[in-house]
Amino acid sequence: MRISVFGLGYVGCVSAACLAGTGHEVVGVDVNRVKVGLVNDGLAPVVEERIGELTADVVASGALRATVDVREAVLGSEVSLVCVGTPSESNGSLCTTYLERVAEQIGAVLADRDPAGPRHTVVFRSTMLPGTCLNLLVPILEKAAGGTAGVDFGVAVNPEFLREGTSVRDFFDPPKTVIGQLDEASGDTVAALYANLPGEVFRVPVATAEAIKYADNAFHGLKIGFANELGAVCQALGVDSHQVMDVFLADRKLNISPAYLRPGFAFGGSCLPKDLRSLVYAAQRADVSVPILSHVLPSNADHLQRAVDLVGRTGKRRVGLFGLSFKPGTDDLRESPLVELAERLFGKGYDLLIYDANVSLSRLLGANREYIENRLPHLAQLLAESVAEVLDFAEVCLVGTRDPAVLAALPHGDGPVIVDLVRLPDAETRRTEPGYLGLAW
Repeated sequence: MRISVFGLGYVGCVSAACLAGTGHEVVGVDVNRVKVGLVNDGLAPVVEERIGELTADVVASGALRATVDVREAVLGSEVSLVCVGTPSESNGSLCTTYLERVAEQIGAVLADRDPAGPRHTVVFRSTMLPGTCLNLLVPILEKAAGGTAGVDFGVAVNPEFLREGTSVRDFFDPPKTVIGQLDEASGDTVAALYANLPGEVFRVPVATAEAIKYADNAFHGLKIGFANELGAVCQALGVDSHQVMDVFLADRKLNISPAYLRPGFAFGGSCLPKDLRSLVYAAQRADVSVPILSHVLPSNADHLQRAVDLVGRTGKRRVGLFGLSFKPGTDDLRESPLVELAERLFGKGYDLLIYDANVSLSRLLGANREYIENRLPHLAQLLAESVAEVLDFAEVCLVGTRDPAVLAALPHGDGPVIVDLVRLPDAETRRTEPGYLGLAW
């Protein structure tokens, strides 16, 4: 394919050279004539493993060249890959100035293209917040081009996952390829760019593609911060942190795995809250600052409060709660977030009725019974005998369990407001219905 790559910074330079290296005809576009001159001389504008040799090879073969002429580049290509920078403003917000300028420039050229010619596709590779493409850039393109995105020209978002130092290697062996497609044809065009590369391809809505890049980078930062904080605590306690992490990383069932990485309700139980508190306390005693670890429990509490706030927004007072134990299939109520939720609602004066098939006050023993007597002393008056009893009573139903009996009985459409704390199996269908509220989806 013939591709114009806008922005010859790190991402643009690597993308242009690598695409040329896979057989595409590429023209790089930049306002900086020095960068353009370097590329045309077969020299990479950035220092990076393998990029120098690759740039020299593809320029020598005629597969890559560079220009400052936007019009020439767009008219001579089928795809415009936008790789301009999106730096932070002084207040931390994202600067979209360069994206807006390039979108306007490309759109102006598209206005002069032959309508009978092949459809041009504009692909945004720059990192940008969800909503930026559809709410900001597409209107700019449509206004400048005098046409409709998805009809007169294609639009897609294609985030990059290149690590500095290994970016060429990462391009040719990517962890994944993500295509946020405005329409099927736009997605097909982007998929064709990477047709011979390995790795799974995800074709998703535009905003999802924008968000994935942020999910990745936020998690990478979180992992580094977590490892460093834990290392500092281990050092203070006289423990070899690398030995700890070697064992930690060997656990592929819970630690390095998809476990616990789906949005749901707050965590609880007899282990996680207690152990986090103990670790943070030990760090404080050792004068070790652990801002990530010390904010995990407050973050969890804030997430629980979101459920309380959702109930408050309904304006209704009779509330049913399905689920009470901290984990389905048990009657363990110790530090259950659902008990905390019930306590907060009861304390705010809501009329509350609770059903949990595994919880019977007469069977609760020891620390479990002591915990509930301290937190919800009126539990006996709040427990229902059946799902139907709660549904007949409630104006709002909080669903904190995937008990098959509860799922089968939950009404669609008319009936109580459903506040979903667990992402119900039919959540996608329910999201279009009035009276359904998802906690984090």
